[in-house]
Amino acid sequence: MKRAIFPGTFDPFTIGHYSIVLRGLSFFDEIVIGIGTNQAKKTLFSVDKRLEMIQQAFEHEPRVKVFAYNSLTVDFALSVDADFVLRGLRSVGDFEYERTVADANRTLTGIETVILFTESKYSYISSTVARDLISYGKDISKFLPPNVKL
Repeated sequence: MKRAIFPGTFDPFTIGHYSIVLRGLSFFDEIVIGIGTNQAKKTLFSVDKRLEMIQQAFEHEPRVKVFAYNSLTVDFALSVDADFVLRGLRSVGDFEYERTVADANRTLTGIETVILFTESKYSYISSTVARDLISYGKDISKFLPPNVKL
């Protein structure tokens, strides 16, 4: 079985994240979405709320599992028997960071990173933009996966 993790803070989980997971399912038998704790990030939504939102998005897809973790991403990958890390790239700016992390992960554990480019129609959407819009009282439903309610 080919299992990948799709790690992130997902505050909130956007339609761009959703697209990466759906497209990733054509390569992997199972994708485990891991909500990581990043001490450097101030989150808007609790971990429980983020779990709920992502579970709503994939309620009809049994090949997607969702867990929270508080460890190195590669340790989380090992704990769920994943051989791959799935990541999405929106821009060239994301590339250098993702490459550095992928190289470190492969060196530490042998786990490979698979990168999918974000669909052009979602490339401007980020969790940061969504949080900013929420802070100004804007409706972000167009930026969220189907079935997801804030």
